[in-house]
Amino acid sequence: MAGNLSGRHAIVTGAGSGVGAAIALALAEAGASVTIVGRRLAALEEVARAHMRLIPAAADVTEAASLRQAVAGAVVKSGPVSIVIANAGAAESAPFARMTPELFRATLEVNLTGVFNTFQAGLASMAPGGRLIAIASTAALKGYPYVSAYCAAKHGVIGLVRSLALELASTGTTVNAICPGYTETPMLERTLDNIVARTGRSRAEAEAMLKAGNPQKRFIQPSEIAGTVAWLCSDAAASITGQAISISGGEI
Repeated sequence: MAGNLSGRHAIVTGAGSGVGAAIALALAEAGASVTIVGRRLAALEEVARAHMRLIPAAADVTEAASLRQAVAGAVVKSGPVSIVIANAGAAESAPFARMTPELFRATLEVNLTGVFNTFQAGLASMAPGGRLIAIASTAALKGYPYVSAYCAAKHGVIGLVRSLALELASTGTTVNAICPGYTETPMLERTLDNIVARTGRSRAEAEAMLKAGNPQKRFIQPSEIAGTVAWLCSDAAASITGQAISISGGEI
């Protein structure tokens, strides 16, 4: 894949760690200039040390004006945007009966409205033939207990992707979602810590519980998601649009 994205400018949100950092590095290695966006500038600067084509820009995807300003600044530095990866997300678990309206709204803000804000900011300078990709979750395709707000937000992402794909189809710009299962990231580490703290299970038992839903009985690796993103950004995927691609070992 090296070099096939030369001359393109990509925006990747939630790029300070985990999946976002892996995607940003894969796109940079494929030749793109990559603006990495997140709330914590120090974390972005650490990621940026991995490749000369990674450029940090601090912004919060839930604040549309801040994000537009960051993207506009990136356009001045690296040219019009041709690839947008809406990766920023967050999940908190709570039984539905005890979920507060504040938690529900906050979950939708980062996981759904954040995608809306990111796509709008990127489209402002995007020429025909671009790529818009949302990193969703298997929670966009099925329900899970105790994360109803997260599932609702991610299901909304799929609706947004499918509708926008039809709006942009005649321009050659594609819009897709990637839906990973449990992925080995800092977010997963926090989930495992919560399971251990709340249930008294051992770390190994908590891992086995989460892996049980994956027919391959393993966690997804960030590099697998990054590789799929790189393919969707290539010319080989020009006809792939409006899709929700599951990376889940056959879970769904």
